[in-house]
Amino acid sequence: MHDTLTVLIDHWKSDPHSTYNTWFLWEERLKNFRSIRRGIGQVVRDIDAGTFGNAYRGSSLETVVGSVAEQRQIFKGADHAFLWKPKLRIPDIYENAANQKAFARLLDACDCCDTIESIIEAIQRIDALQIKGLGPAVANLLYFIHPTLVSPFNTAIVRGYNAVTGANVKLGRWDHYLSMREGLVRINQAHRQQLSNDLGALAGLMFDVGNGRYAAPPRLDDPDAMSQSRALWEADLNKVREESSAAQKQWLRDAESDATHTDIQGRLRDLGLALGFDVWIASNDRGRTYGGGRLGDGCLADLPVNVSTRGDAVRLIDVIWLEKGAASVAAAFEVEHSTSIYSGIVRMLDLALGSDVGASSVLFLVAPDSRRDEVKQQLARPAFSRVSELGIRYLPYCELQQHRDAIARFGSGIKPIMEISQRL
Repeated sequence: MHDTLTVLIDHWKSDPHSTYNTWFLWEERLKNFRSIRRGIGQVVRDIDAGTFGNAYRGSSLETVVGSVAEQRQIFKGADHAFLWKPKLRIPDIYENAANQKAFARLLDACDCCDTIESIIEAIQRIDALQIKGLGPAVANLLYFIHPTLVSPFNTAIVRGYNAVTGANVKLGRWDHYLSMREGLVRINQAHRQQLSNDLGALAGLMFDVGNGRYAAPPRLDDPDAMSQSRALWEADLNKVREESSAAQKQWLRDAESDATHTDIQGRLRDLGLALGFDVWIASNDRGRTYGGGRLGDGCLADLPVNVSTRGDAVRLIDVIWLEKGAASVAAAFEVEHSTSIYSGIVRMLDLALGSDVGASSVLFLVAPDSRRDEVKQQLARPAFSRVSELGIRYLPYCELQQHRDAIARFGSGIKPIMEISQRL
């Protein structure tokens, strides 16, 4: 296949009507990358701001996908996958807010990352959600963010790839797309001097083969070569599926942990508000979903200056209770469901040491009952010799769960929380 494909690539590049010459070498092509990437960023901002709407028509997504579809023949029809089909309820990113946000996270993650591992992880995350009608056509957007890492995707490209390699890639499935990408990268490396590190060039060749402009190399007449090629593709597909399965299991564990962590933060938030305190939620957690709203609802938008100047680590403390309308910290809580207890103690020290912020405040490590001994061991470390002066206390989940309603109804100040926590 190597020799015959080499000949095909040379013939393709010399054809003035090939995708290589009409699109890949098109002088406007690189300019389109910049504008399309900006458009993708606007889609993310609109979704995050809640202004995206619940329809494709008139949205920022229609604008950016329309720009992609205008990028010559290879992307013609790119908008079909994103058009809202109400009878089928696909793609389900317009009327389903959670799916819409997941879509934004995919685009944003790929825009912020610069490695194929991060891109594949983001793709696996969206694939795990099984959003109806949202499949590898999204790769046409991701390509304009990372052209050297992501290949364009459409029916003709798949048809051409299958014809050239003997694979059996199917439309509409992310695992099949990722296996095709593996194969394209391998071919691209083998013919690097003829092609480009931009995967659009090789995708353009597959597109032209898939459309029948060129015949695939006659390698498939050789049964042994065909068997080898098919086995290679199946190995790629199995690898992708195994990695995806392992990643999804880990995400389920992480999601369960995150949900529990957020739930405890929410309970501490509600309890603090019920007791009359102003409440601060960690700056990186305020947007988390909780109780039909966001975790930061009803809480301070900014920390008092004398507290915030203690550094960025303080802003990441899970929950802080402050005296109403004052700059005095009454209590601070670090929730350690499964993460390192060490990091929580460090943030507590940043809050308390070197100022009078923590002089009259109480610091709590909130953790599952099963982590009591681990908390005790960390507090006893020589590196935390000053901890004993600060009086950091351990608040078990079970005590918070059992007494929080009574404390919210009948309690006052910090004393009830002191009563249900422990000094280790």
